[in-house]
Amino acid sequence: MAEDKFDEDMDTITLRVSGGMNSLQLQSLLRVSNKLKEMHRRGLVKINHSVMEGVVASYLIRKGFDVDVEHPLGDLVCDVYAERGGALIVEIETGFVPPEHALDPVRYMVARLISKVARYSKHAERFMLATPVDNFAQLHPALIKRPQERTHQELLDMKSVCDEYYHNPPVSWEELANARLHGIFIVNVDQATVTELEPEKYYGLVSLMPK
Repeated sequence: MAEDKFDEDMDTITLRVSGGMNSLQLQSLLRVSNKLKEMHRRGLVKINHSVMEGVVASYLIRKGFDVDVEHPLGDLVCDVYAERGGALIVEIETGFVPPEHALDPVRYMVARLISKVARYSKHAERFMLATPVDNFAQLHPALIKRPQERTHQELLDMKSVCDEYYHNPPVSWEELANARLHGIFIVNVDQATVTELEPEKYYGLVSLMPK
């Protein structure tokens, strides 16, 4: 029954995002959807995350990218991997906080996003975070800067936050020093839309929210 529901939801989101696609684009989108269905049968993906991957994939396919999902990167697996002259990686961040971090959700999410940018951005020319329109991604202010613009104190602070949550393996100093976030995709699943913002602009919007 769960498999049937997952497949039904993926078919629905695929139809929602496919309007106006040509046949080659539609084939690419169906490959993404079918891969996610197969991975769900193996217990590797869940629906909330997968429908966002489908929306992001459709956005990139329309822009001429060759798109894969749940793409292996050595010891890592990235959510969306796209190529068009160079590699682009997109990591989906829904804002889910595990129960064990119920008392420190903001700091946990700050560490989580630092870790994602540090560990994934080295594998592509461009790295993006994608988050639903109803979530406010907790970006460390140093992430909106280019690597050469970060101060030693900012790197120390990011390292300290990450070391609280990531031990095996820890996030390395080199990964933090070279981490680069190129943009944010704001995903509206209901409307099947993606809005792309520069990190500075997104951080400015989120900083207006109460802390």
